[in-house]
Amino acid sequence: MRDDLPNVPDPALLDVRADGAREALEALATSTTREAFDWLFDRALERPIHPKGYPESRARFFGATGEPAPAPANGAPADAVLRTFRERVAPMTFNAQHPAAFSYFTPPPLAMSVAGETLAQWLQQGVDVWHAGPVGAFVEEEVTRWLADLVGMPAEGWGVLTSGGVMANLMALALAREVHLRAILRLDHPPRGRELDGACVYASDQTHFSVARGLDVLGFPTDTLQVISSDARFRLRAEPVAAAIDADRAAGRTPLAISAVAGSTNTGSVDEIVALASLARREGLWFHVDAAYGGAARLSARDAPRVPGLELADSITIDPHKWFFQAYDIGALLVRRREDLLATFSRSPEYYASSRPEDEPLNWYEYSIEGTRRFRALKLWMSWQHLGTDGLGGLIEHDDDLAAYLASQLRAAGDFDLACEPELSVVCFRHLPPSIAARPADEIDRYQAALQRALEIDGSAWVSVTALRGATYLRAGIVNPNATRAEIDTLLAALRRLSERVVEDLDGS
Repeated sequence: MRDDLPNVPDPALLDVRADGAREALEALATSTTREAFDWLFDRALERPIHPKGYPESRARFFGATGEPAPAPANGAPADAVLRTFRERVAPMTFNAQHPAAFSYFTPPPLAMSVAGETLAQWLQQGVDVWHAGPVGAFVEEEVTRWLADLVGMPAEGWGVLTSGGVMANLMALALAREVHLRAILRLDHPPRGRELDGACVYASDQTHFSVARGLDVLGFPTDTLQVISSDARFRLRAEPVAAAIDADRAAGRTPLAISAVAGSTNTGSVDEIVALASLARREGLWFHVDAAYGGAARLSARDAPRVPGLELADSITIDPHKWFFQAYDIGALLVRRREDLLATFSRSPEYYASSRPEDEPLNWYEYSIEGTRRFRALKLWMSWQHLGTDGLGGLIEHDDDLAAYLASQLRAAGDFDLACEPELSVVCFRHLPPSIAARPADEIDRYQAALQRALEIDGSAWVSVTALRGATYLRAGIVNPNATRAEIDTLLAALRRLSERVVEDLDGS
């Protein structure tokens, strides 16, 4: 053992050259896997989410003070650290693996995705400058090409992996500013400050919050985002956007972009993509599609027509950690023209200068807001290799079929109200038993929220709540390939079983 290592527990874990290092690392790997599997095959399958609310959960994790403890001055052996995980972390998780966890967009990760994530962390490839992660650069290039092909981007298109949809949407809006607004205004420099005044970006009332946030971050005025009401099925249609563009031009403003949604977070709705693309092209606007969730439908030959027109976009957001069943985190931005990313993000700091400029290596920091990034590509690359497009597409079809089954059960029931027919695998609905259906709207809303919390405590299934047209709805996001019709039946039975007590509690409050 080296004598210059710090005096810490398990010193063999610090240096792979140390005596007994391999045995120590293998023992740690075995213990870690055992902890993971004890959680997976026990706690994760007990209930979708632990029953305690936020205050109780905070007290359980932090203790009597309710605040984080100081950092430990002295270390603890590996088995003690794993025991602390078992006692403090494992009992308070959201359990995506539970087959009745109908969550936001949190699917259980594929086993091969977890394997890829594990390997990526050991390999520690820094995906920024090529020399910091040579193979990481190549794997990302290949897997983003697969994503670009999936959505129909041309050969000159390009993609870059991100932390998720928020970052991808921000980067897409940055492209619209740096490339498209500059061209519209005929500037010899990227637009800044007052040059952003009057620009207009059009999106529906179902668009993700990251679009508004991205415009704020990029320095656009607060009135840049023009929110257009969606139709009865929560889709953005071309006609009202065209009218808004005409009105803004007449007022001397500068229509810049349309941001459409293919699979909204609230309802899974898909905007009128083809017609909006045609409008954008006719009016000379940048056309972005947020397909963070719905873009995965392209994996299925059967269900791909549910998200048409993605190939018409200038930029597309897609999130493999949603419906590609990938471990967190991995999102992507796909663009029609590779040079747009370079024009927006490329910089040449002196410490990244190539010693052999003629080699022209692929440096990913030139394509992203981020510098050093995790080796996100490996888990998706390995998962796609493992299941193929057909296998991944089959998982999509399973979820869509299950959503259709839930919708059919809701339609046939006299005590449920279906918000709209699901376009993908999100189903929004309300429970309206006779004791609730005739009450004022605010009481119906309070009942839905209370029923959701009762289901959360009960633990037999889990759904979230959302607001649609100002009313509270239950929301089942079915992105779990482990779910079956039996779990759908369990969900509806549980809601009915819990209803009477929820009504009594509301009336007694």
